[in-house]
Amino acid sequence: MTEFWNQILNFAETTTFRVGNQLLKDFGNVTADEKTDGSLITKSDKWADREIREAIAHTFPTHGILTEETQQIFPSNEWCWIIDPLDATTNFAQGIPIWGTSIALLYQGIPIFGYIHLPPLHQSYYGFYYQENQTNLTNPPITRAFLNHQPIQPNQDNITGNHLFNLCSRSTKILPQIPTKIRMLGIASYNFLLVACGASIGGVEATPRIWDIAGSWVIAKAAGAVWIPLESTDIFPLKIGKDYSSHPFPTLVLGNQQLVSYFLPLVQPLRK
Repeated sequence: MTEFWNQILNFAETTTFRVGNQLLKDFGNVTADEKTDGSLITKSDKWADREIREAIAHTFPTHGILTEETQQIFPSNEWCWIIDPLDATTNFAQGIPIWGTSIALLYQGIPIFGYIHLPPLHQSYYGFYYQENQTNLTNPPITRAFLNHQPIQPNQDNITGNHLFNLCSRSTKILPQIPTKIRMLGIASYNFLLVACGASIGGVEATPRIWDIAGSWVIAKAAGAVWIPLESTDIFPLKIGKDYSSHPFPTLVLGNQQLVSYFLPLVQPLRK
């Protein structure tokens, strides 16, 4: 791996671990307020957002930033970070130990690197994903995905009743048709990460925002999972000047291509 991509990985790891250590201290000791869109926010979200933005501005001053809490219009910078400073605020606020920090680095609007740190679980996922027809990078990374620095890959099994499929609270209408055991995690990124590492055979999210999926998109694709947007248009590249604060990206992620013909018809009610 080149010096630049080593710098990116080291920055992501150092920053998310530093932020995560403070969030662990806050966990169980904060109250949440409701935002205008109905989601929750805590002082920990705001602090983590500021810390990560300042770290990026100091280390990569020419890079843009898109973040859930403060900067929601995609900038014109060639390189841009997407931040979810406290992914799964509801879990965090309610004392459920499934939450983390998600960051992704985009080049010309397409994610190249993703890092998701889940402090209560002692898990850190990261990946690099590059295709030659995507961008004209002169020094692209090698496509690969990891959990705690160990390579990961999706489940290649056929469907059985003992496999897991992840739903979100807004996709329960399809539950009666799912032939596997069900899990609901309250965090879109982890839903898809469990598919990437082979723990779940698939997962669907009905209304994730771009900061919920940018990091996990890289990791899932790099691991070899099948990522299917349930919209009529592709997610990436992102559009300069577009406000991404309220745009949902319904998504199905599966462990292998053989599962598509079975699960894709089941999630049709969630298509936008």
